[in-house]
This record gives sequence, structure tokens and C-alpha cells, in this order.
Amino acid sequence: MNRSAGILLSVTSLPSKYGIGCFDGSAYRFVDWLAGAGQTYWQILPLAPVSHGKSDNSPYQAFSAFAGNPYFISLEARVEQGVLTQGECDAADFDSADGRVDYQKLHDNRLPLLRKAYERSDISRDPAYQQFVQENNWWLSDYALFMALKGFFREAPWTEWPEDIRLHWGFAVDYYHRKLYYDVEFQKYLQFQFFRQWWALKDYANRRGIQIIGDIPIYVSPDSADVWAHPELFQLNEQNQPTAVAGCPPDAFSATGQIWGNPLYRWDYHRSTGFDWWVSRLWHSFRLYNVVRIDHFRGFDEYFSIPCDSTSALSGHWERGPGLDLFRTVEARLGWRRIIAEDLGYMTDSVRWLVRNTGFPNMKVLEFGFDPDDVGAANDYLPHNYGENCVAYTGTHDNETLVGWYQNLSPAVGQLVRDYLCDESLADERLPHALIALVLRSRANDCIIPIQDWLGCDNRCRMNVPSTVGQNWRWRLRGGELTAELQSQILGMTLRFGRMNWDIP
Repeated sequence: MNRSAGILLSVTSLPSKYGIGCFDGSAYRFVDWLAGAGQTYWQILPLAPVSHGKSDNSPYQAFSAFAGNPYFISLEARVEQGVLTQGECDAADFDSADGRVDYQKLHDNRLPLLRKAYERSDISRDPAYQQFVQENNWWLSDYALFMALKGFFREAPWTEWPEDIRLHWGFAVDYYHRKLYYDVEFQKYLQFQFFRQWWALKDYANRRGIQIIGDIPIYVSPDSADVWAHPELFQLNEQNQPTAVAGCPPDAFSATGQIWGNPLYRWDYHRSTGFDWWVSRLWHSFRLYNVVRIDHFRGFDEYFSIPCDSTSALSGHWERGPGLDLFRTVEARLGWRRIIAEDLGYMTDSVRWLVRNTGFPNMKVLEFGFDPDDVGAANDYLPHNYGENCVAYTGTHDNETLVGWYQNLSPAVGQLVRDYLCDESLADERLPHALIALVLRSRANDCIIPIQDWLGCDNRCRMNVPSTVGQNWRWRLRGGELTAELQSQILGMTLRFGRMNWDIP
């Protein structure tokens, strides 16, 4: 049995210069740090382009299922290539007072710098650029026009555009391609730079023995190039407005359920095409990552459908998804691929059946294990109950940090935690590593620990609070936090519990 360990850290959270983590030296140093800690995996959040300003900036509500976030393009690399100057980058205002990501400042200041770099680049004669555009035109053309139109219509959602282009009529598409030619080309340039830098980083990580676990949401954003350009894939009416949207019933994250607002798939149409769009999406994802985690996997078994005019998720109902047919088709066309099924939340026998029959490892989250009404042999989330074919976590990007979680437990549940640890005298500051050790010593083949838990951070460092907007996805590491001492501690525990990556050169 191959036992392994990894760390969850969003690229946005790297301690890069210029306001957000990106594909610069900090990313390469983090890969080296992981290798020195004996880790096998770096799990990241979706790399997709996000909105800005007062919206949620969520990578799970992105402008495209295929494009990359241009904020991740290293400005330092553009300086080295001579299309930006150090002075221009240093003069721009990216930083927030609290050291967190400020997406509005990135939009207002980073994109203009990248525009300068584009205008100073002679990409028309670059054969690598021409090859990239040709190979990716199947998604890139619509995406680049979509983003150019977003700028032209002052960031309005596509559902508010004039009817001809809102409904993607051919003559309007041609007209705006001509009218916004340079804006469209700029968007293609951004994607070229993003993918070139990402693939270089991924290649470096793989050569250092580090595998990348990528993350894709099951749904796409309603304000995305995917829905605008391909309405036939989704449950929309004649005006391309959703008839029903995605969400979930009450669960561990929300007592009243959640309305996510994503348009639902027309699974009958997808099945009639041999699931072409999903095969293409997963093929593209496996070019980006070594392993793909699919968020909300249970939606392939049954999905929660909420009428589009509802104000509460309580009015929703379950409908059947594509089930095993989709994954049999994917395997037949792409071969066996490494997928993690995020099966958290409301579970049924049919969901368990689907996960079991795909053969994909599912997820176990330690924080879910301490339910005062269900502690013991029947609780799937307690480490002594983990099987081998799963990926175990202390928490995910949606959970409290271990420290914040423990601080917010009732005295009775806090006592359950200490009883499980069999150590009444354990000091609170040592609890995070003791709880991490529970996960690492479990039978799970793979264990992924958020870096915040290794650092002992409280909830000020939490990545996301579901059902809230405005303050999520902004946390960042500070320079100097990834110390040699912490690396040594992680290496020691990784060795102790038989999870050492022996493939590190």
C-alpha cells in the first residue's frame, strides 16, 4: 500500500509580491519546501478567472471552466522578459492594509500592467503563441470575446447585454470580434502567458516529486463564457435564462440550505452527445493537474434543483444525474484517470454506490467526526473508521481551521475530542498537531492537511465561510511563516506514520 501526504494551499495564498500569490519564485520555493517536508501532493483551489470588487471572488464561480486566472501571471517574469519595468510594478498599488488579497486593486492595477506587457510584446510572430491559439481555439475564442465584452459593457453580466450578442447570434459575434479585436487578442495573450507559466511550474513540481491535485467545481458560473456560448448544455428558457438553479438542502454548512445560483445541466442533451463537453473538460483538467478533485461529486448521482425564482433552498427537490454512465464514458475515451470524489454533505445509499463503483477515493474530514449524537463505530469521519481508498483531511477550504473549530466547540464536544485523543493534559496549543496525527496515522492512502492547520492558525485565516460573500478567498501567508522548523516537524510526522515521499530526487 502506498501511503502519502500533502498540503492544501491556494495559489492565491502564496507570499508573492504584488498583492496575490502567483507563478513566481514563491511558488517554486514552496514546491522545494514541500519536497523537503517529504510531501507527495500540493492541493490547490481552482485556477480559474474570478470576479472582483464587492462580489465573492470565488474560484468556484469563475468566468470559464477552461481559462486560467491572469492574476497568477508572474509580473517578475514579465520584467525579466523586458516587457515591463521593475519601477512600473513597484509603483502600482496592489496591497491591502491587512495583507490579504484585494481583488478590486488587482483588477484596477494589475490588468493595466499586463496590458502594457501585451502591447510591448510581438506575439504575432511567436510560433508558440500561434500554436497555443490554434490548439485551444475550441474554448479560447468564445472566452476571449466574452471577457472583451465584459469590459466593453462595464462588467455587466452577459444576461444584461443587448439581445443580439446576449443570445450569441452569429452576425453579432462577428461584429464584436472586429470591433473589439485588440481586446480579444489581449485576452488570448493573457491565457497564453498563464498556461505557459503554469505548465512550467507544474513540470518543476513533478520533477521534484510533487504531484498537483487540482480542483474543479461540478457547476459553472451563470456569468460565464460556458453558459453564454453554449446554452444548449444547460436548463435555460428561450431567452437563455435559467429555469432552475443549483444548491443544496440543509447540511453541516447551513441549517437552511444554500442557493448557489448555477444553471443546471441538461443531462439528456449531454448523454445524446456522448458527454462530449464533460470529456473535453476533464481532458483539459488532466493537462493541468496530476489528480483532479471534483467538487460536489454527489451531484452526478442526484442534484438539488431549486426553482429560479425561489428565495429559499427549502423549495428545492432532488433529480437524477447521469450516474455511472458519465464516468464509464470518460474512462472509455480518456483511459483510467486519478479523480477524488468530494462526497461530503447529504449522503444516500445511491451516492455511496456511485462512488464505490467508480473506484474513486472519497473524502473524510476529521472535523465532521465529533458529532455528540454519533461518536463511535458508525461515524464515517472518525479516523479509526477510515478505509484505505479515501483521502483524509483535517478540514477543507470550506471548514474552520482546526484551532478555530476547537475554540468554537461546546464544552461537551470539546471533551469528546480530548477523550478521543486519550490525553486530558494536552495543552491547547498542541492540539492541532495531535489532531493532524490522528489523520496521518489512519488507514487512508492519502492525507491532505491545510497549511493553516500546520501553522496553528485561528479562524482569521479561514479561506471561505459558505453562504457569505465579501471576505472570502483573501487569506495569504506572510513571508517567513514556512520555516525550516515547521518543515522538520512535518517531515518527522510524515516519516513516523509511513507517508514519506521516497520519489523526491
